[in-house]
Amino acid sequence: MGVSRLTEEIAESPTLKLNDRARALRDQGENLVHLGIGEPKNAAPLGALLNAAARLTDGCVKYTPTSGLPALKSAISRYTLDYYQREVGPEHILVSNGAKQALYNIFLSIIDPGDEVVVLAPYWVSYPEMIKMVHGVPVVVQPDLDGFQHSAEAVKKRVGKKTKAILINSPNNPSGVVYSDEFVRAMVEFGESHGIYVIMDDIYHRLVFDGNEAPGALQYAQEDLEKTHLLLVNGVSKLFGMTGFRIGWVVAPSYLVKAMTKFQAQTTSNPSMISQVAAEGALNGPLDVVEGLRLQMQNNRNVILTELSAIPEVKVVKPAGTFYCLPDFSAYDPDSTALAERLLDKARVVTVPGAAFGMEGHLRLSYAGTIRDIREGIRRIHWAVDPKAPKTLRIGEKEIVRDWL
Repeated sequence: MGVSRLTEEIAESPTLKLNDRARALRDQGENLVHLGIGEPKNAAPLGALLNAAARLTDGCVKYTPTSGLPALKSAISRYTLDYYQREVGPEHILVSNGAKQALYNIFLSIIDPGDEVVVLAPYWVSYPEMIKMVHGVPVVVQPDLDGFQHSAEAVKKRVGKKTKAILINSPNNPSGVVYSDEFVRAMVEFGESHGIYVIMDDIYHRLVFDGNEAPGALQYAQEDLEKTHLLLVNGVSKLFGMTGFRIGWVVAPSYLVKAMTKFQAQTTSNPSMISQVAAEGALNGPLDVVEGLRLQMQNNRNVILTELSAIPEVKVVKPAGTFYCLPDFSAYDPDSTALAERLLDKARVVTVPGAAFGMEGHLRLSYAGTIRDIREGIRRIHWAVDPKAPKTLRIGEKEIVRDWL
């Protein structure tokens, strides 16, 4: 007996794979610096913790409606009105176990075998694999403008008769790029006029730097949400640092919410009640926690750019948001997977190869951690790749001699 053909075809998540290796090395006592994981270090908001604690105290932890608690949907509606200037009713909201499940529910609901989804590179590692898991075909479009930007014309040229959706993530994981308002508007209007879904992954939408804002795609959708082809995905993991609570949602026409609810009912059923009430507490509580995180990430962004500038021949596009950057290390090694493995083995730094994001020769570096880790991580990377750097590196009590350059 063996596994399914689909199992063989789906790639393992490089992020989770490297995290597992890093965890094993750390358990062995190795001095590791983690620049791979997209997880802020801040505590969950007090409102989230108090809401969850209150529900645990009263002991009433039961099933909820599959599509989400009414109170949480109400909080999402208010949040959407505040930040997207659009009113959405509960029939337009599905709450899921993280934004990843929200995306997978969308793909299950709109894709038939052979349907195509246009994916903009650089892309989050899970997009192509999730599309393939529902027997769809990811059509990857490389950026045609500087700074990982895309022109609307180039994306439209990749749309064909089998195109069912265009997937946009802005602010972008892994590059930190924020697409222009003109580009987002053109994509939404194109989708509306051609009957093609535009899936907007907005999970980082308020982590934008330097006084700028991410375009609010929902403002360009049809007035009647029942007629729109825009599907908006969001959640509490990134903005509130609530990754372990696993709550995301999608705003969509009610017929799609009903379809997605059917799939969710037959797979995971409702998200955890405790996580839902925690998310409600975060959304209804003071939102200065998001601004505090944004300012911290902006400062961390500035630090990592300064540190990277000391490594000759490394090129990096200045991130406009998120907590990632995608520097080009191809001058040192065009094989990003080999480079990431060497950095972990030799310098004990966790990175993620750019090949997994459709950008070979690059590494995704997360600056969601401490400034100390950022500086130490880049110091080790500099030592590992630059022949002109000192040959010895001290890591804790160990002194390592570079013998591979």
